[in-house]
Amino acid sequence: MTLHLAIVGSGPAGYYTAEAAQKLNGGDVRIDIIDRLPTPFGLIRAGVAPDHQSIKAVSRRYEKTALSDSVRFVGNVAVGDGGIAMDELLGLYDAVVLATGAPTDRPLGIPGADLPGVLGSSAFVGWYNGHPDFAGLAPPLDSESVVVIGNGNVAIDCARILAKLPEEFEGADIVQHAVDALAASKVRLIRIVGRRGPHQVSFTPKEVGEMGELARATPVVDPAVFPPVAEDEALEPGLRKVVTTLRAFAAAGPDANKPVRVYFDYFLRPVEVLGDGKVEALRLERTRLVEGRAEGTGEMLDIPCGMIVSCIGYRTIPIAGVPYDDRGGRFVNDEGRIAPGLYCVGWARRGPTGTIGTNRPDGFAIADLIAADITPAGKAGRAGLDALAAEKGIDIVTFRDWQKIDAAEVARARGGAPREKFVAVDDMMSAARS
Repeated sequence: MTLHLAIVGSGPAGYYTAEAAQKLNGGDVRIDIIDRLPTPFGLIRAGVAPDHQSIKAVSRRYEKTALSDSVRFVGNVAVGDGGIAMDELLGLYDAVVLATGAPTDRPLGIPGADLPGVLGSSAFVGWYNGHPDFAGLAPPLDSESVVVIGNGNVAIDCARILAKLPEEFEGADIVQHAVDALAASKVRLIRIVGRRGPHQVSFTPKEVGEMGELARATPVVDPAVFPPVAEDEALEPGLRKVVTTLRAFAAAGPDANKPVRVYFDYFLRPVEVLGDGKVEALRLERTRLVEGRAEGTGEMLDIPCGMIVSCIGYRTIPIAGVPYDDRGGRFVNDEGRIAPGLYCVGWARRGPTGTIGTNRPDGFAIADLIAADITPAGKAGRAGLDALAAEKGIDIVTFRDWQKIDAAEVARARGGAPREKFVAVDDMMSAARS
C-alpha cells in the first residue's frame, strides 16, 4: 500500500526531507511538497543574498528531487487560513511535515519600533530579493545614516547590499526595483550594532571578508572594543578568522578615498527608537560583558538615522490547529513530533539556527521518525488534494509550471544577471500558464 506524505514548505528543509522520504515504505511513497507561492526553494530564492549565487546553486540538488517520479511540487496552495485546513490535510495524507521555516521577524520590542522607517530584515531582504509580500516596500534611502541591529550574517548581508554600487551587482539576481532605489540612495553611513563584543559575533569569515572588498565603502572598527589578542586563541577557528579580519579593519582605519563608512559598533543595546512620525534616531545603552551576557551600564547614546533594519531573529508563522510556542517562535514539538501523523522540520522545528546544510540531517531524522511511526492507511493522498483544490478553486502550480516561470525570468534578465524575478504572483501565474 502506498505511503502518502505531504510536506508544507518548499525550502531546504522541505526538499531534504523529501529526498530522505523517497526511500520510505520500500520506495512505495508519493510525496507532495506544498507551497503558498508558485515558486519553489524558499529562502534559497528569497532569503539568500542575491550576490551569493554559489550558495543558491544548491537548488539544483532540490530540482533533481523535484523531478523524480515520487515527488510533486504543489505551488500556489496556502495551508491554514484561506487555503487547505490542517485537519483536511491530515485526512488526506498518512503523514504531514511542516517545513515552513521562520519567515517573519522577531519583534524589536522597544518603544518607537512601530515608527515608519523601522524595517525587519525579512521585509528588507524580501524587498531586494523580489518576494511578492515585500515588493511594494519603499525603504527610506533618502537618509544619510542607517542602523542595522544584529551581529549575524543577515545583518552583514543587509549592510553590504546598502553599501554596494549598482555595477557591483553584476551576476546577482537582485531585482531591478531594488537596484534602481539603491542607485539613488543617499546612505553614506551604516552602523552594524551589537549588544556584545567581537568575540560573540555570529558572522562567518566570508561575509566579513567581503566588507573589505567593496568599491565605495570602507569598514571601520574601534580598536578599543577588542579583548587582549591572546584571548583569540581560545576561539573556534571560524570565529577566530572573523576576529582576525575585524582586527585588520581596526588597524587599517577607514579608506579616505571611499565615501561610505560601515561601522561595526559593539557593546550597545537598543532601548528606544526616536522620532516624530518617522525614524530620526536610535537610543542605545552602552553594555559590558558579565559572564558572557550583555549587561546595561546606564550610559545612553543617541545615533541619528533615517532607517533601522532589525536583524535579531525570525519566527515561524502559526497555523490554525497546530500547537505553537510563542516564546520560541516555532511549533511545539518533541524532536519533530507534533501530534500523531504531524511533524515539523528545520527552523519550524528548532527555531532559526544553523546553516542551509543543517537541514539535511534534520530532514533525514524526520524521515526516520515517519518510518517508525506510520503505516500506510489507504488515504487519498495526491488525488484527494487535487479534488479538494478543484472544489476550493485553487489553481495548482506544478514543477513543470515553475520551469516555465523560471525560463521567463531568465529570458527577461538584464545584462550580466542570471534572471529578473517576477515580483507579483499574477505575473508568475501568467508565465506558468503561457
